Amino acid sequence: MNSFVWSLVGGRLLVALFTLVVVAFTVFCATAILPGDVAEVLLGQAATPEAVAGLRAAMHLNDPALLRFVRWLGGLASGDLGRSYANNMPVAQLIGPRLLNSLKLAGVTTLFSVPIALALGVSAAILRGSLFDRLLTFGVIAVISVPEFMVATSAVLLFAVHLKWLPALSVAREASSFLDLLRIFAMPVITLAFVISAQMIRMTRAAMIETLDTPYVEMARLKGASPARIVLRHALPNALGPIVNAVALSLSYLLGGVIIVETIFNYPGIAKLMVDAVSTRDLPLIQSCAMIFCLVYLLLITMADVVAILSNPRLR
Repeated sequence: MNSFVWSLVGGRLLVALFTLVVVAFTVFCATAILPGDVAEVLLGQAATPEAVAGLRAAMHLNDPALLRFVRWLGGLASGDLGRSYANNMPVAQLIGPRLLNSLKLAGVTTLFSVPIALALGVSAAILRGSLFDRLLTFGVIAVISVPEFMVATSAVLLFAVHLKWLPALSVAREASSFLDLLRIFAMPVITLAFVISAQMIRMTRAAMIETLDTPYVEMARLKGASPARIVLRHALPNALGPIVNAVALSLSYLLGGVIIVETIFNYPGIAKLMVDAVSTRDLPLIQSCAMIFCLVYLLLITMADVVAILSNPRLR
């Protein structure tokens, strides 16, 4: 790789770092303007004004906003997420188990949806214009048009209420068997996989079609190369960047979908923790959860951009 490529990669990493700082400022401002007073929420309606004022002073809520932001940002940089207002314990201890549960859900969803979506997207591109391609495209558009909460509600009505195959609520626990694992994750995974698989199929199909229409693929076809060789040797390696980009962008939809899914199925993940923290005005917990979501999104997008740069044949 030449120095120009590495300068592009370095520039993209610097942009991601700057974006993270901007996002941190936005998250802090957004949580600071939430309605209500956290001191009043914690002490209750019967609290005296003196008690509320004392608690605000103890939690440094009367300090200037800029000072609180710099203090909070410095804590993030050093790994200190602060203390939860509602639970009076380190935020990291609250987030740790919940983050592990969310990672389990995201991992199972990824293992289930990515191989299927890539296979269907590549197949639809190869069989472009066929009945399979048209039916798959129609199904993808239909799924994309349906919001996550509708898919989750339909899954509950079908599999939990009518068929009684799966529990309506998903509780993360140690699975003793593969069947037990399926029962724990089936409903959330079905909902999330519907959304991200549809997006991934659409973008993978578009990336493969663009690659299959390039002159070097057409030259390989004219030379008599087999369809399998054309796809595996010529098309897929050069479509790697766009496909990775499609996977990363599709997985980023997990961040929005997981909030709805964890709330509907009462799954004890980090998104459900953030939703509960909003009701108690637990600002350090809300801010830390939001930053984790933003960090994961930036990592996915940055990884996709770096892979696209390194796999671009024009930059080799």
